[in-house]
Amino acid sequence: MSTTPTAVLVHGAFADSSSWHGVVERLHRDGIPVVSNAVPLRSLAGDAAYLRDVIAGTEGPVLVVAHSYGGMVATEAASQAPNVVGLVYVGAFAPETGESAFDLAGRFPGSTLGETLASTPLSDGGTDLTIRPERFHEQFVADVAPGHAACMSASQRPVTQEALTEPLATTEPAWRHLPSWFVHGGEDRNIPPAALRFMAERAGSRGTTEVEGASHAVAVSRPDAVAQIVTAAALELELGDAAIAR
Repeated sequence: MSTTPTAVLVHGAFADSSSWHGVVERLHRDGIPVVSNAVPLRSLAGDAAYLRDVIAGTEGPVLVVAHSYGGMVATEAASQAPNVVGLVYVGAFAPETGESAFDLAGRFPGSTLGETLASTPLSDGGTDLTIRPERFHEQFVADVAPGHAACMSASQRPVTQEALTEPLATTEPAWRHLPSWFVHGGEDRNIPPAALRFMAERAGSRGTTEVEGASHAVAVSRPDAVAQIVTAAALELELGDAAIAR
């Protein structure tokens, strides 16, 4: 018997798990089981180890759905997770071995993230990064109402500079051996759309959707478009399992 994969949702930097609420609502409506946990955003290796534990604790096949820096985490964690059957990158990094989020964001022109960041020194010698409140709306989620953007700004989870500059360690990025789908905003100001298209093509995307006019937080502003991709991927994977079973 085939089993519908559980969508494990992985948020990125400057966001939290509530950024998936609109997508979760729609996936539940479509009958897709969902897990959405908070990501520590402390280090790529540590974040990937945590996600690997979440995946291991999820019964049955898993479809990992990652946003932004969460794509770095998912690519590392899913490379050693036997129950992961596919990946959906939502405005997310899909790195090759040795690449960091910082490297990929700067490979193509267009990102304005750096000029909006504030840094906070940490007692362990690291540095926390956040988007300055007065710049958050235009930078991160320009296509939602100002009040919603203000709430997201106030609840954003800081990411360490070290996490964003840490290179992918695995020698077998998950997208090399797993079917992957990509969706991103056409007006992404964090990761240039050209970089997102490049990573999708390199990964052999099963389907790439660019949402016209959508911001970096495309899952917040266009949850219908994102949920549609996730549901389609989950059902395609389920049908594939059923065909193998027969």
